[in-house]
Amino acid sequence: MAGNKITQQVFEQVTKRNSGEVEFLQAVKEVLDSLGPVLDKNPKYVDAKILERIVEPERQIMFRVPWQDDKGEIHVNRGFRFEFNSALGPYKGGLRFHPTANASILKFLGFEQVFKNALTTLPMGGGKGGCDFDPKGKSDNEVMRFCQSFMTELCKHIGPNTDVPAGDIGVGGREIGFMFGQYKRIRNEFTGVLTGKALNWGGSLIRTEATGYGAVYFADEMLKTRNENFKGKICTVSGSGNVAQYTVEKLNQLGAKAVSLSDSAGSIHDPDGIDAEKLAFVLELKNVRRGRIKEYADKFGVEYRAGKKPWDIKCDCAFPSATQNEIDGNDAKTLLDNGCYVISEGANMPSTPEAVEQFIAKKILYGPGKAANAGGVATSGLEMSQNSLRLSWTREEVDEKLHNIMIAIHQQCFDAAKEYGQPGNLVAGANIAGFVKVADAMLDQGLV
Repeated sequence: MAGNKITQQVFEQVTKRNSGEVEFLQAVKEVLDSLGPVLDKNPKYVDAKILERIVEPERQIMFRVPWQDDKGEIHVNRGFRFEFNSALGPYKGGLRFHPTANASILKFLGFEQVFKNALTTLPMGGGKGGCDFDPKGKSDNEVMRFCQSFMTELCKHIGPNTDVPAGDIGVGGREIGFMFGQYKRIRNEFTGVLTGKALNWGGSLIRTEATGYGAVYFADEMLKTRNENFKGKICTVSGSGNVAQYTVEKLNQLGAKAVSLSDSAGSIHDPDGIDAEKLAFVLELKNVRRGRIKEYADKFGVEYRAGKKPWDIKCDCAFPSATQNEIDGNDAKTLLDNGCYVISEGANMPSTPEAVEQFIAKKILYGPGKAANAGGVATSGLEMSQNSLRLSWTREEVDEKLHNIMIAIHQQCFDAAKEYGQPGNLVAGANIAGFVKVADAMLDQGLV
């Protein structure tokens, strides 16, 4: 098909321009591979060079971040912000503070964010940023000094109607607070320039829970297509941060049993399930003491699996909620061989191309990250709305809006996959539905 030839040409161009940026190239290829039928049916996108424009960030910002530790020693980190696409609204996407943060990873996240935000039905463009700073092991004062230095430069490029960052790995309520305070000091204005704020100064209820809740709501919609629900389902969850924690909470509420969590050192397997009491221990362990998941195994007398991911544990449903490319081809085969038939991605691009290929071939219920984990940014969008209106919605109101958004996201993916001849393939459905919405907005706005 002509569309496939065009996508191949665009990918070759992207590869030349972004040599060595493995994660970014992986994300671009995954989207382009879905779009051949769309281009064949809509030559207007080809004529307007929409693909060539959508793979290129509208703006790339890189800057140094000098800061001083408690001993008086000066350190220098590298900060980034990739403002990818503003066709649907202000750039929206998280900030990641992690030693591995680099241009490739942040560009892949920004590119994914364009389509994810389009699927939410809210008026948000796509962006991402961060720094190779590691908040682990730093004092509150060190983190504050770093955040103030980081925001001193970033504040020149963001604003409530321009670019509204949020948190990501390494950026929680503490970091958002320090950055917001510095923005307010420099700009002399109290605006909704960041989301993920504390509840007593502009934050939204459910924001912390939203990505995990949303991934479960999305999986529930997939199960409904087979007239099933979560009652009695055994679920494996990776990670132990916000996404994993609230995935477990929502699974418990819907009658499933979550049996695993993990961190970078290993995983735990609790066959009896991570109930509310055990989950409360995890929240205190990870959010307050910032300890290792091994302490869970020590406290509750369950298996600790040093250096191992949870994907060899027998389950019905899997929720990868840690980081990119955590499920490789071998992990995918093990999951499928053990009977797993529902995968809902709480993390961004947690499955390698080899893994995704197997999930699609087996026709399991597979929710890709740009759809399944969009609950976080959707609730960030709801926080933006509340800030603009100078009001706060109740927990029940926000949760209901989140649930309805996840239902709408699933429906868009399901319908687009069916329309373009790939029924049930929600990877294609998510890419196509997100692309068409952004592409049409770009056409409406001319050559920008």
